[in-house]
Amino acid sequence: MDEIAVLIPCYNESKTITKVVNDWKKALPEAVIYVYDNNSSDQTAMLARQAGAVVRQEYLQGKGNVIRRMFREIDAKAYLMVDGDDTYPAEFGREMVDRVLHRHADMVVGDRLSSTYFQENKRPFHNLGNSLVRKTINKLFKNDIKDIMTGYRAFSYNFVKTFPVLSKGFEIETEMSIHAVDKNMQVENVVIEYRDRPEGSESKLNTYSDGLKVLRTIARLYRNYKPLGFFSGFAFLLTVISTIFLIPVVVTYARTGLVPNFPTLIVCGFVYMAAIISLFAGMLLSSIVQQDRQDFEIRLIACQYRYEQILRQDTSEQEP
Repeated sequence: MDEIAVLIPCYNESKTITKVVNDWKKALPEAVIYVYDNNSSDQTAMLARQAGAVVRQEYLQGKGNVIRRMFREIDAKAYLMVDGDDTYPAEFGREMVDRVLHRHADMVVGDRLSSTYFQENKRPFHNLGNSLVRKTINKLFKNDIKDIMTGYRAFSYNFVKTFPVLSKGFEIETEMSIHAVDKNMQVENVVIEYRDRPEGSESKLNTYSDGLKVLRTIARLYRNYKPLGFFSGFAFLLTVISTIFLIPVVVTYARTGLVPNFPTLIVCGFVYMAAIISLFAGMLLSSIVQQDRQDFEIRLIACQYRYEQILRQDTSEQEP
């Protein structure tokens, strides 16, 4: 088991990867630096290997797929995930890792939005999207994570080995944040400086398509993690719509004793039934989610036991 594993997912980052690897070797000399190349068409893998990183390949395209591979293959006491584009300074890594190793944090978020992000980032829609996602998630999940979509994070062994990676692309950071909040894991924020990409380095993030994926991910995860809130909201919406159409029918009946819009009355009845079904579906799924949380705690205990076994094995192998 590594003491610290620095995880760097990369796709065509030949302009910056050498500097990134060298910076992390200086900042955390005891760490093992892993670069996972995601089908780059440039010299990213070769340059990373020459700089001293452990280079591996992930052939399924997408950042989420790379993170899944990393989390499966690497065992470490603390993990630190960064991007290969040299936007995250390495000098903040020590504090983030120490919070995992000494304060038992499960996830430490490198908070860009509280420092230089809005000045350094030259893409205004990215700024708007980050603020929107942060406010939405903190409102829906009642938390205070300062930067939801940052790629600069530190993790504990238990988080990495119990986090089910479902996203394939850049929405992976959103999924991590919601998972940590929902499972009541210890999340801490460290304010970091952010610098924009150097000239000649291009972002792989598409503002519009990836932004829509993130919003869909939020909706999907809210449905999965908070089904009672999701389906009761849907039931309320159906009830309001049905009531709006039903009021004229009731008023006409009160005045004349007749129901001239009988099809409207039938449709409203079915919509009310759909609202009731939606509410009960939310209640049933909420019970299932609660059971899953209990099962997760059991899995967490098993993961901690495996972690301690690996540590004991490593200690016995080091003894003469």
